[in-house]
Amino acid sequence: MNSSRIPWKAATALLLAVGAAQATNPLITDQFTADPTARVFEGRVYVYPSHDIPEPPGYKGRPKWFVMEDYHVFSTDNFTDWKDHGVILSRNDVPWADKNAYAMWAPDAVVKDGKYYFYFPAMAAKENGGGFRIGVAIADHPYGPFKPLEAPIEGVRGIDPGVLIDKDGSAYLYWSGMDKLWAAKLKPNMTEIEGEPKTFDYLPKKGLQEGPFAFERDGTYYLTYPHVANKIERLEYATSKSPLGPFEWKGVILDESATGCWTVHHSLVDYQGQWYLFYHDRDLSPSFDKHRSIRADKLFFEPDGTIRKVIPTLRGVGVVKANNEIQIDRYSATSPEGVAVAFLDETNPYAGWKTTFSTPQSWVRFNEVDFGNGRQRSIEIRAKAAGKSALEIRLDAPEGPVVGRVKVSGASEWKSVTGRAKRVPPGVHDLYVTRSDGEPVDVDWVHFR
Repeated sequence: MNSSRIPWKAATALLLAVGAAQATNPLITDQFTADPTARVFEGRVYVYPSHDIPEPPGYKGRPKWFVMEDYHVFSTDNFTDWKDHGVILSRNDVPWADKNAYAMWAPDAVVKDGKYYFYFPAMAAKENGGGFRIGVAIADHPYGPFKPLEAPIEGVRGIDPGVLIDKDGSAYLYWSGMDKLWAAKLKPNMTEIEGEPKTFDYLPKKGLQEGPFAFERDGTYYLTYPHVANKIERLEYATSKSPLGPFEWKGVILDESATGCWTVHHSLVDYQGQWYLFYHDRDLSPSFDKHRSIRADKLFFEPDGTIRKVIPTLRGVGVVKANNEIQIDRYSATSPEGVAVAFLDETNPYAGWKTTFSTPQSWVRFNEVDFGNGRQRSIEIRAKAAGKSALEIRLDAPEGPVVGRVKVSGASEWKSVTGRAKRVPPGVHDLYVTRSDGEPVDVDWVHFR
């Protein structure tokens, strides 16, 4: 998955200018992202994640911990082409925040009466009382510019703010703190709470609960949250007939990460009739789970309103056009053996991944490739093989129609090789790439012309 062939800083500048295109998981591959809150504004999905960074020079905080100094926002209207709108807020912009702390953790954003409200946690400066507080920044557009208020929300201490705006226009703030989940009704100005906060300390609990995200569907209020029921976080949910509960525990949305990532902050969003779960894992940093990457997968409700457990995928949710570089390492499925995925460059995870086909007839399936009107004439593959090898391209099934065959000659360096495409049908199809014969081969991407 060669996401860039130019120096990283230059690539980042280019992505900011034209927008990152990533239809697979993780969604963003040029930086670390975590704690994604997805919202639909102005017909687009906007995702507000936090931003993990390496420890900067002179860093004096907790070593090998979360280091987060600012927020980007990303948007899309198709889950394939993502635009990075750049930094919308940093700790240095917040008047009340500790300028030496790197604690800009999980945020949220909502719109009311034409104004966009961005809620974020930060460590307050000692002269402002210290500890984690929740602030508000306001903008006229979902991508900013956001202007933070002079002080945090009074009466609220903690992290992971989330806001629900009910059907009648009333708004509720949810957050975590002191190992509990909290909520309070917001005043109409969206920057103050009404009355005393209440806590949901009656939910099943054995370990940390944090990151509450609440929403309403068909008259039922859902409170979703990460919970360390065993050793690492999983996503659970509870339901109620009131935004302030009491909530009844219902089940698990997402199991503990197979990678061992300790956290799994999230959000749920309905876009054009389909629900999606946004969450994070440690795709770009498998050995250090304080550098995370955001993902999205489809989510479904059963007829009785319960949430069907989400099975995480590499493939994600975006449709990929056949004339783009199809990153088959983000596969939908593989043969039982003979396929492995690894970084292209262990020193630069932003460069992406490669797929190794080590045994004859090993294959990868990549779902939902859009061939448009069809009739593509050639197939280009970026590959590397120690000896001669051949790859066969089929559609819709391992034994489906062959649309091309590409030979790879022995080479120690990556190179692009082409083969003729034949009888390529129109429309969206699942792509199968099979090592038909020859020696083991590494593949970066597949591309139709």
